[in-house]
Amino acid sequence: MKFTSLLVLACAAFAAVSGIALADDGSRAPRQVPAKTLPVPTDVSPELQKLIAAPLNPSWNVLWTTGEQWRAAANAQAAKAMQTLPAMRERLGVTVQPSTINGVRVYVVTPNVIPPEHRDKVLIHIHGGCYELYPGESGTAEAVIMAGLGHYKVISVDYRMPPEGYFPAALDDVETVYKAVLRTNDPINVGVFGTSAGGALVLELMLRAKQEGLRMPGAIAPGTPMSDLTKTGDSFYTNEKVDNVLVSRDGFCDAAAAVYAHGHDLKDPLLSPVYGDMHGFPPAILTTGTRDLLLSNTVRVHRKLREAGVDAQLEVFDGMSHAQYQFDDRVPETKEAFGEITEFFDKHLGH
Repeated sequence: MKFTSLLVLACAAFAAVSGIALADDGSRAPRQVPAKTLPVPTDVSPELQKLIAAPLNPSWNVLWTTGEQWRAAANAQAAKAMQTLPAMRERLGVTVQPSTINGVRVYVVTPNVIPPEHRDKVLIHIHGGCYELYPGESGTAEAVIMAGLGHYKVISVDYRMPPEGYFPAALDDVETVYKAVLRTNDPINVGVFGTSAGGALVLELMLRAKQEGLRMPGAIAPGTPMSDLTKTGDSFYTNEKVDNVLVSRDGFCDAAAAVYAHGHDLKDPLLSPVYGDMHGFPPAILTTGTRDLLLSNTVRVHRKLREAGVDAQLEVFDGMSHAQYQFDDRVPETKEAFGEITEFFDKHLGH
């Protein structure tokens, strides 16, 4: 009998004793999980319970394959998102002004009240949307929440998306704005934040800054980042059809990111930053939820940051699916999440 066969038998014997399931080739077999019912958590706010109880995103398996198709879908979604923004700005006491910085479209979000300790600080916001969604002002909702609840001036970057621009257009635009901000602000007074694809772009910007010898900002907040486009990570499986926003690792967000990548290697750290070297990154706060399809993406980035000696804080909300902490400023957990981010920026910016 060949040695490899003996090894497989030995492993199987050990597995039988220890309770580890192995496949026929001796590798670890996948675990079969019976169907189960997930109740809505009762220890979260009624407002969050409504988000958790919502049906699966009806567009989760719409898999457009061209930038033109995605832009048509994004424009339709943006029109709906725009309807909610005036009331949100009014509630939170902020104004939004479109502008350009070195040719890049931005929206400057200014709270009506800026405390003295924030007046020399500025935050750069990078919106999410799988690199395809929330063009124009529709991408400013998170920036409005941050400005309104945190009382910081925020510059929200309306980066190029397909078909206007493919990888690395979004990163190039974010870097252009970052460089311009550094010319008029001490980096220690600058924070960078964003969610989902925006969270990934926060991390990608740090990697690009390292490559080009740019100074790091005072702190970053990459929320539930799309940090691995290769779909590696436990929660891609455990939270499939549990997350009612992204729903599936093979859903719309994966299809959208593939169009943006435009044939580029998905394991490139400037697309999947979890594979990058995070030594020297600024302090970071990450936010996710227990039902988030990208929970593992977030946890893996947190571990990478910790292993690199970076001050990294992880906030996980019970029952939340992908990015639900920034869906509605009236949800108590939204105020809590942005309160934590504000506290983190307060602690690190200027110090």
